[in-house]
Amino acid sequence: MEKLIIQIEASKNFFDGFAVNVDGISGGGNTIEECKTNILEGLKLMVKNSDKSYCKAPQWLINGDYEIEYRYDTQSILNHYSTVFTKPALERLTGINQKQLHHYATGLKKPRLEQRKKIENALHNLGSELLTIQL
Repeated sequence: MEKLIIQIEASKNFFDGFAVNVDGISGGGNTIEECKTNILEGLKLMVKNSDKSYCKAPQWLINGDYEIEYRYDTQSILNHYSTVFTKPALERLTGINQKQLHHYATGLKKPRLEQRKKIENALHNLGSELLTIQL
C-alpha cells in the first residue's frame, strides 16, 4: 500500500496543503478541516480525470491502494489545537515556555528541530496515554 503524504501549513488566517509525493494535489481553507476537504476534492477530480494528459494520477491513486498521512508545520498544529490546549497546558506538556509557544503559533518564530520534536513527542505521549483510558 502506498502513502499519500499531505503537508499542511499555516499562514496568518489560512491553511494551505499539498501532496509532497504527487504533483498537482493541493488545497486550502480557513481551517484545517476545510483544507483537508479541499485537498480530497482535488484528489477525487485528479483520479476522475486521470485519463486526460494534463492530469496524470499515479496508478496506486487510481486503484485506491493508498493511505493518507498528514504532516503539519508547528504553527498550524498549535493553531488547530488552540481551543483544546491552553498555553499553560502546552507548557506543562512540552516544557517550552508559553511566550515561546505563542511565537511559534503566530509564526513570529520558527522552532528549531529540537523544539519541534519536544512538541511532537509531548503530543504523541499524551495520545498514547489517552488511548489506554477505559471508562
